[in-house]
Order: sequence, then C-alpha cells, then structure tokens
Amino acid sequence: MDVYFPLRKRSRTSASGEKFEQKKPSIEVLPDECLFEIFRWLRGGRERSSCACVSKRWLILVSNICKYEIRDNNIIHALNPKDESTNKKGGIVSEVEHNDVDSDGYFTRNLEGKKATDGGLAAIAVGTASRGGLGKLFIRGSNSWNRVTTVGLRAISRGCPSLRVLSLWNLSSIGDEGLCEIANGCHRLVTLDLCHCPAVTDKSLLAIAKGCPKLNDLTIESCANVGNEGLLALACCCPNLKSVSIKNCPLVGDQGVASLLSSASYSLTKLKLQALNITDEMFSVIGHYGKSVTDLSLTSLPNVSDKGFWIMGNSQGLQKLKSFTIASCLGLTDRGLEAVGKGCVNLKQFYIFKCDLLSDKGLVSFAKVAGSLESLQLEDCHRITQIGLFCSLLNCSAKLKVISLVNCLGVMDVTTGLPPLSPCESLQSLSIRNCPGFSDSSLAVMGKLCPQLQHVELRGLHGITDAGFLQLLKSCNAGLVKVNIKDCVNLSDKGVCRLTNLHRWTLETLNLDGCKISDASLFAIAENCRLLGDLDVSKCAITDSGIAALAHSDLINVQILSVSGCSMVSDKSLPSLRNLGKTLLGLNLQQCKAISRSAIDLLVQQLWRCNILF
Repeated sequence: MDVYFPLRKRSRTSASGEKFEQKKPSIEVLPDECLFEIFRWLRGGRERSSCACVSKRWLILVSNICKYEIRDNNIIHALNPKDESTNKKGGIVSEVEHNDVDSDGYFTRNLEGKKATDGGLAAIAVGTASRGGLGKLFIRGSNSWNRVTTVGLRAISRGCPSLRVLSLWNLSSIGDEGLCEIANGCHRLVTLDLCHCPAVTDKSLLAIAKGCPKLNDLTIESCANVGNEGLLALACCCPNLKSVSIKNCPLVGDQGVASLLSSASYSLTKLKLQALNITDEMFSVIGHYGKSVTDLSLTSLPNVSDKGFWIMGNSQGLQKLKSFTIASCLGLTDRGLEAVGKGCVNLKQFYIFKCDLLSDKGLVSFAKVAGSLESLQLEDCHRITQIGLFCSLLNCSAKLKVISLVNCLGVMDVTTGLPPLSPCESLQSLSIRNCPGFSDSSLAVMGKLCPQLQHVELRGLHGITDAGFLQLLKSCNAGLVKVNIKDCVNLSDKGVCRLTNLHRWTLETLNLDGCKISDASLFAIAENCRLLGDLDVSKCAITDSGIAALAHSDLINVQILSVSGCSMVSDKSLPSLRNLGKTLLGLNLQQCKAISRSAIDLLVQQLWRCNILF
C-alpha cells in the first residue's frame, strides 16, 4: 500500500554527528539599531503604521522615530528613479509623491485605567503622526494599575510634536525623565496639568520652562516634590501665563508664587491657590501684581491672617477682578472683607465658604462698598444672621441679582431690630438651603424685600409651611420661572396649587421632591402650567391617577419627568407614560417598586428617543 508522507525540511548533520533542522532566516534576529534604520526609510505614514502592528517591539521602535529622522523622499527617488517614473506614467500617486498631512494637532485622545499603558501611547503616537497630529492628550491612571512610564512619554515626544495640551493624573510611575522627554519634543505645549504625580520634581518644571516657552495654562495638584525652584524657572521662561492653579504642594511658598505673579502681571487672568504654605506677604504681591486677574480663588491658607486680606484689598491692584472665592480661610475677618470690597471695584461674583470669623458687620460693610456685585453666595458662615442678610439686601448695589445661603446655622427668625424695609428691585434669584432657623416669618420678609424674584430655591427648610410660602408667592410680581422646594416636608398641595395658579404663565421648572403632596398638585399642574418643561415629583404620594391627569392635559409639554421613589405609581401608568413620551426626553423611574421590569422593558422599546432611568 502506498503511504503519503508530508514534506519535511532536510536535516543537517553537525561535525559531531548530531542532527538539527534548518530554520528559515527571520528579520527578528536583527538588532534594534538595524530595524530602526530600516523603518526610517519607509515611504509614508501608512507603511510605518503597518509595521507598528507586527509586534510590540516594532511598535516601540516605530514610535521612537522623530519626523526629522525620516529619510527624505527625494533620496528614495534618486535611488530608484524607475519606480518613480512607473508610478507617474501609470497615474498612481504614491505616498512618496506627497508629504504626510501637516501636524496641526487635530486629534484628542484619552487613556484611563488599564488602557493607560506605554503600548497605548506608542500606538497613539504612530497612528496620529501622519493624520494631522495629536493636539490633546489626557492620561488618567489608577492606584492599582500604573503602566505608563518614560517609554510611553518618549513615544509621544518623538511622534507628536504638535501636542498642545497634556494632562497627567494619578501617575506615580511618571517622573522627571518622562517630562523631560515631553519638553524636548513638544515645544508647542500650551497647557500642562499635573495631578497626583509624586515622582515629579522641580527638574521637570525646569525642563518644561526651557522647552515649552508658549505655556500659558499650568495646573499642579498634590505633587509633593514640586517647590519654588521650578516655579521660578517657569516665571523666567514663560511670561505669557494666563491661568495658574496650585493645590496641595507643601514645598511651594511665597517666593515661587510671587515670581509667577510678578513675571506675568499683564497676562495672568486666572489664579487659584489652595492648601499652600503662603503668608500675608504673598497676599501683598497678589494685591500689587494682580493687575489682569479676573478670576481669583483662595482656599485653605492657614498662614494668612486678617492683615493679608487687608493689605491685598488696599493695594488697589485687583481692579479687573470679577469672580472671587474665599474658602476655609480662618484669617478673613470683617475688616479684611470690607477692604476687599473697596479694592475690587469691579467684583461681580463673590463666594465665601467656611469663614468662621465673618459676622453681620463685615457683610453689611462689604455690601455697601461693592458697587458692581451681582452674585453673593455664603456657605457655612455661622455668624451671619437674619439681620445681616436683610441689612445687606437693603445696602447692596443696584446690580445684585443672585443671593445664596447654604448651611448658615445663625440665620434664625427675628421679629425685632429690623430696619425699615425698602425693596431690592434688582434681585432675581434667591437660594436658601439647609438653614434650619429659616421659617415662615423670614420668608415673608424676603418676599417684601425681593418683589422681582424669578428663581426660588428653598431646600431642606422644615420650618417653611404653606402660610409663609403663600406670602412669598403673592409678593413675586415678575412671575416665578424656576421653583425648587425639595425636602420642604411641611409644604402641601395647598401651596403648590396656589403656585400653579398665580404663576401659570411663567413657570418652567418645578421640583417637589420629598414634599407632602398628592395627586391634587398634579391636577393643578395639568390644568394651569402651559410652559412647564421640567417636573420632579420624586418621593411624593402621587398615584396612577395623577400621571394620567398629566398625560391627558393638552396644555403642558413636559420634557423631563421624575417620579423616582413613588411607590404608588404602578404598571397602570404605562399608557399615560407612553402618551407623555411624545414630548419626553428624560424619565426617571428609579425605585418605583410597583412598576414591573417587563413594563419598563416595553416602555424602553416604545420611547426609544427618551432617556429612561430605572
């Protein structure tokens, strides 16, 4: 019987008589230097990208080729003119005949978690190099997965000279060597964001300062080894800084921040300082050199006293400041606040958070001198009382439009000691949140003080009842547009029905989450509110009948509806919700236990254009 045997390679015998099989020659035996030289002669980006797909080794090698290291196409034509003429005669335009697309930085790439690796960065460098270039790169590492090293940043540096924005977050494996590579290759860099990069030191900032003189946006957060030396270098080499944010860097002090301010006094518009070891002297520099600053944020600066705020305000350098945030600064007192009001003549938005020494006296003094103020927000300022609030409204500028109090425990009902009241006609938005002492009498006074209110937010105020709410509603002559009374547990259908009746022609947004309302409120809404587009009745005692009333109304066109936590809404509401789906863009059915999963699945299929949460 004939037997078939497959062909086999010939065996060779060594001198000792030992047999071995002959192997095919492989390009992988070439050292990296030879492969790198071969890749330099590739004609275009498509060929280089194809080679990068062969193996990780080839990917790293291709990604390390700089643009200026690629052999000139004219040399290739000179060596092979026949190939060139053949292409032209045949009408074939190869990549040799045109250069790669100019690298203007069209692409944006994000790498997060396990996707943030050196291989991923190398692939980005190769893939974007010949297609317009990489413009923005965001890398977010994780505590349990850190695979980005100098190798990946070197690939970006060599393959992406067009990079303008670089953000590195939570990358403990990135150090000075990697950022030095960026500085050597990415000279167009204008935005640098370093957050939780403990291995980065002043050496990195020195390299960035020399290699990236166009830098204008700098953010450094929780980089424990960055200090004054790096900031001094940036101040010398990057005079066009527009935005600087430094947070939780213990080695940064007065000298480093002062150098940045003094060198960029005519370009710096945004400054944010948080949890730094700076003193009153730094505030003097801010007051003197912050000539172009329009947005200033000062948070958790324990070494700054009342003297620093007083000097900063009286330096008269913050003439262009429009937005100012002071948070957790125990040195701010009434005297310092008044000085800030006098020195910042164009201040429009002011936010104060956790300043325990601030009292009614300072708030009223500030309101008198802040002639351009449009928005005032106070949070966790427990020495501010109702008298201070009302007196501030009486003495505020004619431009004040927004006032907000959050968790101010000193605000309590006071019936005596109030000055004669005159209305603040400019105020349009009032927000009182989690102030347990604010109740009906305070709300009635606010209604008289602010007759032009359009936006009202009263959240978590257990002392508010229908009686006080009705007094406010009667005083609002302009017509309420947005009303949020979430978690006001003592407000009932009576107040809501009165609201929908008095402000039926203006009401657009209504949040009744956690209020003591029933279907009667939904009946009133369905009957009156023609312009209502956003309705939240979560955790309310509404039933299927209330939902049906909304669905059968020809007046309203609700786009956002939330009935989360409404245990009495069941599968019977499915036809009504389907009818509302003609206009709905968002529907929240979370924790509606009486609605079955099959009903929700059917609703998701039918309302395909609506975003449904369940």
